[in-house]
Amino acid sequence: MKLLQEPETEDPILSVVNLIDVFLVIIAALLIVVAKNPLLNAFSRQDVTVITDAGKPSMEMVIKKGEKIEHYKSSGDIGQGEGAKAGTAYRMKDGSMVYVPEGETAAPARSRP
Repeated sequence: MKLLQEPETEDPILSVVNLIDVFLVIIAALLIVVAKNPLLNAFSRQDVTVITDAGKPSMEMVIKKGEKIEHYKSSGDIGQGEGAKAGTAYRMKDGSMVYVPEGETAAPARSRP
């Protein structure tokens, strides 16, 4: 008869059920974080660029294009490269941009911002 009179609080299975509930809440929170973060979400169709510490020597860039993720880390050096001046761009009073290539006499290409 003593077995029928035991209180429910002494049942060891109840603590296991409580642990399962806690883990379900943690899993739900992690799924929400993954769904909200575009870099972690594998089903996101957006292209994403994340820049941290912009303009500082410790700057990092993470670029996600489709399923491809690229990570770039700044070396802190000023960028240099080889090349030649291709022309001149002018901003007009109405906000449009005019690009004038060097060495061409064709009409300049106009673009609106």
